[in-house]
Amino acid sequence: MTDVLETVSPVDGRVLLERPLASDDEVARTLERASAAFRSWSRWPLEARREAVAKFVEAVVAGRDEAALELTLQMGRPIAQAPSELRGFEERARFMIDESVPGLADLPLAGKPGFRRRVARVPLGVVFVIAPWNYPYLTAVNAIVPALLAGNVVLLKHSAQTPLVAERLAAAAASAGLPEGVFSALHLAHDAVARVIRSGPVRFVAFTGSVEGGRAVESAAAGRFVGLGLELGGKDPAYVRPDADLAHAADSLVDGAFFNSGQSCCGIERIYVHEAVYDEFVERAVALTRAYRLGDPRQADVNLGPMVRASAAAFVRGQVEEAVRAGATAHVDEATFPASRAGTAYLAPQLLTGVDHRMRVMTEESFGPVVGIAAVRSDDEAIARMNDSAFGLTAAIYTRDLDVAAALGASLETGTVFANRCDYLDPALAWTGVKDSGRGCSLSRFGFEQLTRPMSFHFKEI
Repeated sequence: MTDVLETVSPVDGRVLLERPLASDDEVARTLERASAAFRSWSRWPLEARREAVAKFVEAVVAGRDEAALELTLQMGRPIAQAPSELRGFEERARFMIDESVPGLADLPLAGKPGFRRRVARVPLGVVFVIAPWNYPYLTAVNAIVPALLAGNVVLLKHSAQTPLVAERLAAAAASAGLPEGVFSALHLAHDAVARVIRSGPVRFVAFTGSVEGGRAVESAAAGRFVGLGLELGGKDPAYVRPDADLAHAADSLVDGAFFNSGQSCCGIERIYVHEAVYDEFVERAVALTRAYRLGDPRQADVNLGPMVRASAAAFVRGQVEEAVRAGATAHVDEATFPASRAGTAYLAPQLLTGVDHRMRVMTEESFGPVVGIAAVRSDDEAIARMNDSAFGLTAAIYTRDLDVAAALGASLETGTVFANRCDYLDPALAWTGVKDSGRGCSLSRFGFEQLTRPMSFHFKEI
């Protein structure tokens, strides 16, 4: 096994950087420092922690221009779109700093004569954050900031595709003056990750990634009785009702399917359209899809970059080819996207019709620039199709009648229901999934609950 992390840029297939992987001794020392830091950090007043975390956030966003370019080079997002992730990082972080006051307050209890009672929220200890490459700042902030605010300390392991994000966050923590051990980052091999999860100091694991990765985390944590937050995959559906604003629906859903080259857990991967408006919707969506500009993401006019690696593009291409062989119609001629070439990470966006749930492209997470569109005859059929999935992260309904959207949404097996939008996280709302999309909850006031434990105080006056 190699002891070096190697990051290959999807932009040109070259090795972008190499980093030594942490040794067992380095891991042990880091956990010892984190445990020592927790004993003091957890006793800091909340207001002091809020001030320290705010300085950390300021230090991160101060380098947003350099961080955006690093994102493009590491995972291929177009440079015109990369800065938005840093803006989202700041928005979520500042919301959670504000929300920490009510979110970490004692639980209210009715008075009882002769007694003093309260339920406090107390921190857990070392929180191990395992973050992915596709939204490396946005996924990491969901756990890091509320964990620190709650009085926990954090050890971050970032994807091997985005190690510069971990290094930038660690540098920001140091420059902001966070005490040693409160925030640490290590480059780790998979077997080392499992050993860290099994180690005594770790009291919570926040993992974002694949279903397979989530199962590996659960296996490593078996018998330890520690908390797990697992944000896993998605096969997120949308339904376009006959009363929808079709121009808006097409624009929103095409963007939701292809932004970040479709590499989003909550990206749109399947669309169901009422038969009354199906043809017009497909026509609009095809025109928008064919207008994308695929190419070198360092160029300002490119709005679709490469996938993270050539093997990921090959996987999606295989789904498309299999669907076409089974009777689906592909509406994009790959030849009209010269940058799209087999054997590379560059893949043209694809829109498929004539699809059904016998095809992998409608049931298996694609995590790439492809979306299938199927006609339905009724609301009931749409809901049944949307629920016919192993996943349940988000679902979107496009309609002018929000009361109908609310009624239909109540029947959906999902964590978030959107109306007339998709592929978005509002930090004021709980972010959670059902079925194979994971367990636990981040963001909103509820996000503090999994990062703390209740502690009851029951005092009798004498």
